[in-house]
Formats: sequence, structure tokens, C-alpha cells
Amino acid sequence: MAAPPLINALGSSGHVGSMDFRLFYCGRVGPDAGVTQRSPVVLRRRVCLQSLAAVGHIGMMDPCSFTCFSRCSTKHLNLFLHVDFDERVIRGKVQLTVEALEDRFSVLPYRQVWLPVVGACSQVISRTLGGKQTLDTRDLNIKTVSVNQQPARFALGDKHSFKGTPLDITLPFDLSRGQHVIVEVTYQTSPSASALQWLSPEQTAGKEQPYLFSQCQAHHCRSMIPCQDSPSIKHTYYAQVSVPKDLVAVMSAVRDGQKVDPQDSGRIIYKFRQPVPMPSYLIAIVVGALESRQIGPRSRVWCEKEFVDKAAFEFSETETMLKTAEDLAGPYVWGQYDILVLPPSFPYGGMENPCLTFATPTLLAGDRSLSNVIAHEISHSWTGNLVTNKTWEHFWLNEGHTVYLERMIGRCMEGEPFRQFKAMGGWKELQDSVNTFGANNPLTNLVPSLQDVDPDDAFSSVPYEKGFALLYHLEELMGGPEVFMGFVKSYIQLFAYSSVTTDDWKNYLFSYFKDKVDVLNQVDWNAWMFTPGMPPVQPQYDTTLADTCIALSQRWLQAKEQDLSSFQESDAAALSSHQLIEFLSLLLQGDPLPLTHVKKMQEVYNLNAFKNSEICFRWLKLCVRSKWEEAVPLALKMATEQGRMKFTRPLFREVFHFDKYKEEAVQVFKAHRAAMHPVTSALIAKDLKVEASSSGQ
Repeated sequence: MAAPPLINALGSSGHVGSMDFRLFYCGRVGPDAGVTQRSPVVLRRRVCLQSLAAVGHIGMMDPCSFTCFSRCSTKHLNLFLHVDFDERVIRGKVQLTVEALEDRFSVLPYRQVWLPVVGACSQVISRTLGGKQTLDTRDLNIKTVSVNQQPARFALGDKHSFKGTPLDITLPFDLSRGQHVIVEVTYQTSPSASALQWLSPEQTAGKEQPYLFSQCQAHHCRSMIPCQDSPSIKHTYYAQVSVPKDLVAVMSAVRDGQKVDPQDSGRIIYKFRQPVPMPSYLIAIVVGALESRQIGPRSRVWCEKEFVDKAAFEFSETETMLKTAEDLAGPYVWGQYDILVLPPSFPYGGMENPCLTFATPTLLAGDRSLSNVIAHEISHSWTGNLVTNKTWEHFWLNEGHTVYLERMIGRCMEGEPFRQFKAMGGWKELQDSVNTFGANNPLTNLVPSLQDVDPDDAFSSVPYEKGFALLYHLEELMGGPEVFMGFVKSYIQLFAYSSVTTDDWKNYLFSYFKDKVDVLNQVDWNAWMFTPGMPPVQPQYDTTLADTCIALSQRWLQAKEQDLSSFQESDAAALSSHQLIEFLSLLLQGDPLPLTHVKKMQEVYNLNAFKNSEICFRWLKLCVRSKWEEAVPLALKMATEQGRMKFTRPLFREVFHFDKYKEEAVQVFKAHRAAMHPVTSALIAKDLKVEASSSGQ
């Protein structure tokens, strides 16, 4: 059998860097050929990606998406969404304005087929499936498809475990490069859509109205909207959302009025516009009994009325943070900056949806001590939302830079010792993640390969804190925070409104610091980027604010039973909330404390009474690790009363590893899993080795 045209075009002299790899293929590969027969042939080649591109057989690809974003690009979405709480579905119509990026384009946007790569190089090659066009979907019921108002043939492909199902569409005509087409899809979501959580009235604070919220990052928008669900694609959007008249809808966009639904006088249509191009994972919707309070000239806080005033107090420094970020990174381009406090099941600390940051209610500490999460989400307005990682393998570009900018905001507001103190805490979080994954786990690489890896499974503090550590290391090499922040600002300005890879970032770093290339060449880039475990360099942070925490933790670690009477209530009273968190984090780094010690700690510090969620989490984790049985119900209570994965997953794991209560951890999880967010439920099930729920949860 002759080699496929893709392989014939290569000759034998190509290369990918200096890496050899194998191409496994099945049948013919080409723009006019499907997979016609299977073949066991394995070809060894040193293949040049530039050669592949030259013969038109390779495009840019995203291992977490079916779409091939170098062939065509979505420029705008027009959304019509009808929210049905009775059926727990959204009935939708989406009109995608798509631009062809090549001539004789008749497929939108070309399905990717992965040809496995063996060896250290993890490049992959994409090609077309003859005459098919593809959007990402997951558990969607597709009703109709049209192109420029002409009916179009479509078919759903095979379902993938985490990528969902490709929606293959055949265009009724060819397009030339630069031409636009409007593809319209009518559809309905599944009640178990991974992007959506439907809450009964009993699960809300008010107990009277249902609630809906979305969480699309990283690859869940496809379960809410058929789209090119890759961070490489950026588009504007307009939305009209029909909801029951007693409820309010908000989205990651600017509000654009409302009207009575002409089809049902018992419903209201809320309208939204997002004029700034953004990736699909930032599309967000919330529907509930919401109220809002003004907290700044361009900011409101939204939540159920039971918490709205408390939230307004907690986030009253938002405008100061916004102005500080603008001084550091440039103008805020998104117009409105609102914060929405979600019900407790929201799985993250915050989500940087443009114009409407989502925040967990676990931030409502009562003393603004956890508002640094808002500084983080504000920072995403530049690093993540404006300049975006091209694929999730480059997630550190979003999160490492955002942590860096967040801590620069803290530096401006609280001083350099505060930035150093927070950086020390971040290093410990990185150590925890590396310990959890394992020091040799490739998912602890700063730039991991995500081929055949669910990005939800890869989520950890590694891209955040390993990324920050690299940027801080470069800051020290390049001349300090002011000098390096100049680079970060320039990087944002250069790549604004686009999506980038680590190579794009690194090339610009070398260009910006062209007079210091010799210093940059001394950095062990392979160890930082592509080697698992802790970074090759540990920054030496200033310990001024940590010294008191370190001293107190050492007293407890070294104390004999007869020394316990020396501890006093004033020990903890002298610490700020941030320092108390650090104190507990230090205790968690070593071997479990003796049970007598944690009991004494509760007696003198009364840590069970603290409301700060970061303190409660670490304290309960410490108690369970020390086998204090009285702490187990408290730990499980915290793990189920809120759903922030940063807290819930480790608490379940701690109880699960307490042999006496292993089965109780499983039973409590099973009893509460239906009320959990789908992503949270799925990951805890893996942690506890529980079979996946048949309901999709």
C-alpha cells in the first residue's frame, strides 16, 4: 500500500526541533479522503512542521478541542437563550459569524485527528475529514443547522470521554479567504450539562426561588453552546436571555436593557453585549433572585439579598484595586467591573468572567482579609482575558502572570513585605500540589502535555505558583520589580486581544531584554518549563512578616507535653489573619502534630470559632491529620456546606485517609454529591475511588 500523500510530501529530511517521532496512521490522509481502511504500518520520520504547513496538511491545534483554529475563526456570537427551570435545560439558538482563513473553504472549522507522537516531542498533526465542518459540543440536542439561512447537512460524531462530541457541518457553498458566513444552530442543553448547575430553592440562601449559574472554564462552554471551544478563538457576543419574571439574569457582558418576552408575558428578556473579543470559556450566565449594590463608579456587587450588604462591605476596595491595576498594566478596557457572589457550591475561589467576576461566598470573612482573590480576578482583566493562553497547555501564561500582577497590586497597597509574605505562602501551596500529584508527575510541568488529558484533572496551583516563581526569578535577574513590571506591561500591550503560546512569550522576553540575553541564556528553561516537580531555583523571599509565624510554629513543633502550658491566647491574638493562615500552613508541612497538641491549641486559641474560611480549612485539615476524631464531623461539614474545590477536595481526602472514617467520607460524599457542582463531584469521586454517577454528576 502506498504511503498517504501527507507522508509522501515530506521526503526524509524534515525535523521537529531535533526530535524523532513515529506517525501512526490508518488509511489515506488528505483533504479529499476519509479513513478508508486500517493499516498496521508505522512510519519513522524526522518531520518538518514547516514542510507540513507548506503542503497544506497541518493547522494549529488544541488537544482539548475538535476545532482547528488556523482554518477559520469565529468572530461573533449572537445568542438567544430560553432558561427552563422545570426541565433544567436551556433552549438555545446561536448564530456564529465565522471568517474563512483559507481559499476554497467549505468546512467549518475542520476536525482534528490526532496522530500519536512517540518520544520527548509531543507535536501533533491535524488534517481534514473530507467535506465535514466541526464545532465542539457536549451532550447537546442539536435541532437544526443553517448557513446564511440555507439548510445545512450536519452529523454528530463519536463521543469522547471529556471533549464531548464533534458537530460536523457541511457548508452548501465554498468560501474564499476573508469571507464571512453566519452559521445558525438551534439546540437544547442536557439537564446534566457540565457547564451548568441548577439549584433548587432549598439550595439557595432565600429558599424561595431556583438558581442557575455556569462555569465554562476550561472546556465546558460546549455543553452550553455549540462553538469553537478553544482559548485560541476570540469573539464578541450579543445575548438575549428569557427568564421567569421574578428572576434576574446577568452575564459576562455589559447590560443592554430588558423587555417583556413577547412569547410569554410571565417572562423577561434580558439583553447583553460584549464588544471586546474574548474566548468561549469566559461566557457566563447567572439567573436567580439577585439584588445589587453600587460599590464604585464602575462596579456593583450582585448576590441574593441575604448577603448583598455583607458582600458590599467585603469588596468595598474594588475601585482602589482597579485603579492600582490600571497604573501597573494599562487601561481597563471592559467598561463595567461587577462582582457576583454565588451560592456555596461554586467550585472556585473566583472566576474572571469579563464585566462580572464570580466569587465564592467563602471570601466573606467579615474583615476584608480575603479580598486578595478579587485582586487576582481583577488582574485577569489584563492577563488571561486580554492576553490569553492559546491552549490549556500554556495555562501558566494566564495564571502565573495574574498572580504576579495580583501581588504587585498588594505591593502597591500594602508594601513590599506583604508581597514577599504572600509569595512565601504561594511556594507552600506549590509544594502541596507537587506532593499531591507526585514529584515525577508530568502534570507538574509548567508546560504539560494535555494530549488525552482532561484539563480539569490537570488543575492545581502549579501554573499559578510555579509560574509566579519563574516570573519572580526573572524579575531578580532583570533588575527588580519596576524593571520587570515594565516588561509585563509591554507584553500585555503587544499581545492584547490575542492568544499566545509560551514560545511567543519567551521570544518577546528575549526581544525586550535584548541587552541581557546573556543572562537569560543562563536560565535553565527546560528545567523550568518541561521538568516535573519543584522549580530548579527556590526564591529567597523576605521573611519579615513571616518571622513571628515561623517562631510560633517552631514552638509548637518542638514542644514536649510538659511545655504546652506555656502557650497563651495572646500568641494567636497578636497575628493578623494572613499570619495565622501562614502559621497553620507551616504546621501542615511537617509530620502530624501529637493529638495532645491540637487539643491544647483549640483550648488556648479557640480556632473552631474562626469564620475566615482559609483559617478554618487549614485548622480542620491539621486536626484530622492528627487523628482528632471530634474534628471529623466538622471537616465533613465544611466539605459539604460549601463546594470550593480548594477546600472540599483536600478535606474529603484527609478524612478518607483516616482509616477509621474512610467509609464515612465515602458515604457523606454520596449523600451530598447531587447538590455538588458537576466538576467538583466528578473530581471528588476520583479522589475517593467512587464510581461515576449515572446521572452525569
